[in-house]
Amino acid sequence: MKRIVALAVAAFLGGTAASAQAGETSGFFDWVHGDWYLTVGAAGFAAPEFEGASDMVFRATPMISLGKVGPEARFTSRNDNISLSLMDTGSFRTGPVGKILFSRDSSDSDELKGLNDVKWGGELGAFAEFYPTDWLRVRGELRQGLRAHEGMVGDIAVDAFKDVTETIRVSGGPRLSFASADYFDTYYGVNAEESAASGLAEYDPGGGLKSAGVGGAITWKATEKVTASLFGEYARLLGPAADSSLVKERGSVNQFMVGMSTTYRFDFKIP
Repeated sequence: MKRIVALAVAAFLGGTAASAQAGETSGFFDWVHGDWYLTVGAAGFAAPEFEGASDMVFRATPMISLGKVGPEARFTSRNDNISLSLMDTGSFRTGPVGKILFSRDSSDSDELKGLNDVKWGGELGAFAEFYPTDWLRVRGELRQGLRAHEGMVGDIAVDAFKDVTETIRVSGGPRLSFASADYFDTYYGVNAEESAASGLAEYDPGGGLKSAGVGGAITWKATEKVTASLFGEYARLLGPAADSSLVKERGSVNQFMVGMSTTYRFDFKIP
């Protein structure tokens, strides 16, 4: 997995360097100049109490996206993590991406009693997305855990979208997630000490597929800058996640989410 990340980063940096060398009179950071956008907002939703849980609770997360204004309208999703577009051709975008991870304490739920706490932290990596047609977007993210866990996590989402009116858009499509053994060990593993304290069977996971599912949304463009959305997601845990004693004995492989979000877009120019 780490070799794949290294190759991806090398390819990205190589492409950036090639672009910089292509313009004899252009400086390396000339891409900064021009029209930019910053989209900020929040999403509130009902989701599993913790990864693999059967009970649901209400949660809220920020939504942030920053990038240069491109030649074509883009599709965005609540699933998109905080990202910065460094390369944008209209049909292809790529750049860094980050995700905020909240802590998981053994006191948060009776099902977690006896398990080690998981610190708050985040994930940092890169994203890439492209539009094979004018109504379909494919996006992938690969992120490294920071503080909360030391694993790698990858997400792939395909969304078809259609404007049913001038202000209302419907969208949806499949999702796929995978992760390394370090990630699964943090959130789904049960060592001997935890097993004795919690009553759960010991479990030492490897890496692999995490979940597969589907999601959809109805988005309303209230004004030129304000957007609101209703969304729903379903994911079925697979592989190391589904085989965890935490999920088998106290949780569920079926993970649902439903909620709404709102965002505001700021447009600005860097001379």
